[in-house]
Amino acid sequence: MPRIANLYFRTAIVFLILGISIGLHMSITGNHAATGAHAHANLLGWVTMAIFGGYHALNPQKAARRLAMIQYAVYTFGVTMLIPSLYLLLSGNTAVEPIVAISSLIAFAGVLLFAVIIFSSSEASVSARVAPTY
Repeated sequence: MPRIANLYFRTAIVFLILGISIGLHMSITGNHAATGAHAHANLLGWVTMAIFGGYHALNPQKAARRLAMIQYAVYTFGVTMLIPSLYLLLSGNTAVEPIVAISSLIAFAGVLLFAVIIFSSSEASVSARVAPTY
């Protein structure tokens, strides 16, 4: 499995644990104000990252490109900043609203980069690392 696919699956499971933890906290306290953060952790973190990882596992030529790692870094940074800032915003801390907005745009940039990866040609991949045999 390509390294990027493995990174996505590992990151996805961390976000699933975070999303479930937020859900458990809301259930225990009876305060469901942070439902949006819970949903974003599960959908943008767990589901979307697992799908990204699956795509890269099925397309190793594209997974080997530098753009794949750049896209992972951009998207993961955006989502990692978005979830806690959204949690704080929904819990009443309005001072973090600019962080929510900026991190949302960064995550969206990561999605756009993934679209570039999907729509790019498979033949344009990084050169093979194995020398040809004669």
